Amino acid sequence: MVADIVREVAGDHAQVTGLMGEGVDPHLYKPTNKDSRAVLGADMVFYNGLMLEGRMGDAMTKAGRKGVDVYAVTEELDEQFLLEPAAMAGHWDPHVWMDVSAWSRAVTVVANALGEYDPDHQVDYQKHAAAYQAQLAELDDYVRRVIGSIPESKRILVTAHDAFNYFARAYGMQVEGVQGISTESEAGLKRINGLVDLLVDRKISAVFRESSVSAKHVDALIDGARSRGHTVAYGGELFSDAMGATGTYEGTYIGMLDHNATTIARALGGEAPKKGLNGELTLVGQAH
Repeated sequence: MVADIVREVAGDHAQVTGLMGEGVDPHLYKPTNKDSRAVLGADMVFYNGLMLEGRMGDAMTKAGRKGVDVYAVTEELDEQFLLEPAAMAGHWDPHVWMDVSAWSRAVTVVANALGEYDPDHQVDYQKHAAAYQAQLAELDDYVRRVIGSIPESKRILVTAHDAFNYFARAYGMQVEGVQGISTESEAGLKRINGLVDLLVDRKISAVFRESSVSAKHVDALIDGARSRGHTVAYGGELFSDAMGATGTYEGTYIGMLDHNATTIARALGGEAPKKGLNGELTLVGQAH
């Protein structure tokens, strides 16, 4: 998601390399020697921050000491905005890209940093950023509209892990993840049984897998609800910590959020066009 911002803002003025590709879980990612060399050899490095890339921390620190310009794109978000879930006392929830308006502020960080490093193209960077932020504003409106079309009693999002708290706050949903903020935490039987109770009691019709997280716990919820006489459908696979395949619409940040909002709305009784905001979705309702 960070690399996508940088590509949009930099345009033809930079060669952008993303270290984490499709389906990669950043919570568990271990940098290779090649990754470390790429970071140390870069002119600039952008990352999410808020401890999302915890295992990349040493490489970032080393690069900074060697004179590489290193930026966390979330650095302009103040503490009043950030969420600190009880299970992660002392640490912020890093999944801020789930709130489109917040992610738009990250675009400003990238544009300003690029302009400072390369002042000859500063005007271009600001122009690209403004154009991209206009697209993000349209996306934000779309997500709000389609999520708002879900009957209020059905606005409960059950997923593999707690990556959707900012999404829930921004767009008016209750979110429940089987695992915690980090996928390094393993779900317990008590948590799974509690979510099965929620599915049955609230008559929730669908749960969602995530592209970068094991589906086993979500499958356990479906089986558990079935054993109690309540049918829960697989609502689709969401993109949480990683985008879709490179070269696809879902492999962009806008496509990722368009896919998520459209998939959630259609599965939970809301109204959303099958092809999404821009008519380019290909994966809604499919296992992939």
